[in-house]
Amino acid sequence: MKVKQLLKRGTVGGLLLSLVLPLGILLLTGVLYFYIYLPAVTNHGESITVPDVTGIHIDELEAFLTRHELRFAVNDSSYSAEHPPLAVLRQFPQPGSLVKQNRVVYVSLNRVLPPSLPLPELEVRSLVNAEVVLKSLELKRGKIFYKPSPFRNLVLEVRMDGQEIKPGTRITKGSVIDLVVGDGNGPADFTIGNLVGDAFETAKFKLMGWNLHLGSVQIPATVDTTGIDIFVFKQYPAAGDSVRVGDPVDLWIGPKGYSESEEESDETEDNLE
Repeated sequence: MKVKQLLKRGTVGGLLLSLVLPLGILLLTGVLYFYIYLPAVTNHGESITVPDVTGIHIDELEAFLTRHELRFAVNDSSYSAEHPPLAVLRQFPQPGSLVKQNRVVYVSLNRVLPPSLPLPELEVRSLVNAEVVLKSLELKRGKIFYKPSPFRNLVLEVRMDGQEIKPGTRITKGSVIDLVVGDGNGPADFTIGNLVGDAFETAKFKLMGWNLHLGSVQIPATVDTTGIDIFVFKQYPAAGDSVRVGDPVDLWIGPKGYSESEEESDETEDNLE
């Protein structure tokens, strides 16, 4: 009887009851929603391990991921000669990642046609250097043919499908490139090529490829080469002269387009004599 009187309207107990009851109902509803209903709807605590889809063709990808309760979307494309066209090259999330059901797996597909690129300058390079360049451009080194030359393993010619190809020719990635190189048994005397107009570093690289040594390097007294690109404006022996393997070659260097005056030319000839 006393309890009923305390909870009666207009009493302190009745006021407390009117406040506590709605709060209790709200709290109970929150507990049921967040800890029972929501986890059931969102599969809370459940996860799926992402499988490895690398190498799978796009025609088989949807069925494969559906079995794992996942979806996919194509993110981009690139090229690899090691996989067939439209096969998966990369994926995100990575294999082994834990994700929710129905998560989208983003994939990168292999292109149907390989991209093309211009053939780089491979002649007058060492065989080792040419192989490094081919590999970096995703080109395959094919057969090596040897040709009489005093320069052993110097690339003399580039071929594809039995035909000589020149630098700048567009070829597809993955192409097989054959190299014709020197056998080191050619005549000791040969005609030196032209270095005039080449950058100084390029000229030194050519000399190394020709098995010649860099001799003296001359800079005109009136020329300041500090902080500028340096080019060869004169060489000795001159282009077309006969030289022998191991001979030194003297170079005159200056800014691009520089040409020596008549006085400088006469002075050079006197020094050579």
